[in-house]
Amino acid sequence: MMTPSMTKAKIQTPEQRRQAGKSLRKKCPRESHRKVILGQGDKRDVVAMITSSNKHRLQNLVPIRHGRMLQSAFAFFRGTANIQAYDLSGTPSSGIIVQACGDCHLMNFGGFATPERNIVFDINDFDETDRAPFEWDLKRLAASFVIAARWRGFKPGEARKIAVEAAASYRRSMRERAGETILEGWYSKTTLEDVVKIARKNVGTRARTKDRLAEAHKRTSEQVFHKLTAPGPGGLPRIVDQPPLLYHHEYVGDKSVRAFFAGYRATLPEERRFLFDRFTFVDAAIKVVGVGSVGTFCYMVLFLAAPEDPLFLQVKEAGPSVLTAYAGGKKAAHNGQRVVEGQRLIQSASDIFLGWAKGPKGRDFYVRQLRDMKVSAEVETMNPKVMHFYANLCGMALARAHNKAGDAAMIAGYLGKSGEFDQAIGDYAVAYADQVERDYAAFVKAARDGRLKTDLGRNELAELLR
Repeated sequence: MMTPSMTKAKIQTPEQRRQAGKSLRKKCPRESHRKVILGQGDKRDVVAMITSSNKHRLQNLVPIRHGRMLQSAFAFFRGTANIQAYDLSGTPSSGIIVQACGDCHLMNFGGFATPERNIVFDINDFDETDRAPFEWDLKRLAASFVIAARWRGFKPGEARKIAVEAAASYRRSMRERAGETILEGWYSKTTLEDVVKIARKNVGTRARTKDRLAEAHKRTSEQVFHKLTAPGPGGLPRIVDQPPLLYHHEYVGDKSVRAFFAGYRATLPEERRFLFDRFTFVDAAIKVVGVGSVGTFCYMVLFLAAPEDPLFLQVKEAGPSVLTAYAGGKKAAHNGQRVVEGQRLIQSASDIFLGWAKGPKGRDFYVRQLRDMKVSAEVETMNPKVMHFYANLCGMALARAHNKAGDAAMIAGYLGKSGEFDQAIGDYAVAYADQVERDYAAFVKAARDGRLKTDLGRNELAELLR
């Protein structure tokens, strides 16, 4: 039965919410977003921040992390979400809070399978998800395009145009979504057909898109089972060590493994517990992934339902979000739960095995399938036209995510019809890319001086950085 307080709840029309968003421009003009404000000024020490972020990592893997970050300013940027979060805390804020990705760079988008086995394009990394101003994600995304474009050798004007396109695509998509119902926004997704349709004006891009997404169907546990395993004791398969990137870590014991997966199982819906129970744990090994995650506890775990019926899960450590300290959020009771619930909230379709559990020594973990028809962008082969197209896709996907966990009408009202906000984001992206290059130079110097250990030999380091 409804109470009187429920019946008196204020219900706003989309136009009222749009006007509320528009009114926020007085406090935070759209053009103010072009400003780059660096954290706490003189206290900003990127080498110290990187060193601090290594404190709880596997120390034998920290040099690999540094080695990967040394490959380029773009790789460095991917590994330092904490630094940009620190800097964003001082920038002008619209005041419109959403469930943010938190590490919203162009490599954290891609294609993957829905539970219905359809391929969708969406955000695919949520390690840093938390509540934050919507523009924080957009600024990190735009900056990533400028840095990547420079790495590819594109002209400065082209790099800025691509960043502006990401912001413009976000704004256009948000304006379209402002007219949708709440349920339409919740069910919305960008399918394979949508991606091909967007690419239709460019034959080369369309063909490339079809080829890349077709590859996703080959990326399953069954396809890689024999590549990653070999017969072990008792005839059961065992994950093959490929040190230092895939190796068996100290075993925590059967009792601890059972307790961990019992805790994980409890976070699954009842029907998925039934599915999970059909598989039996066989083996687990540390797997080094990405750039920013290198050094955290990340396991490849093999389960079998039958000798030729495998399931690979990824058990990944979840630390505190880089956003929490700067966006004024509450400390998560369980960071694995934060990641999973954030992902379920803003992703269009989430992995059926997504869950969380507490691991050894009180570490938080979340669990997902290791390979499920995933396909990622190949930035190293992109030309300006393809990257421009990809920026359009990412802007659309980010708008869909923010609408699902935010308010499209309010955001659209703030952004408006003109390109003023887009141009401000373009200016920010260029200026912040300049700062990232200065930070990268400081990082390189620390590696050369020996203050930061790397897995690169002296000659290899000299060759890479000359």
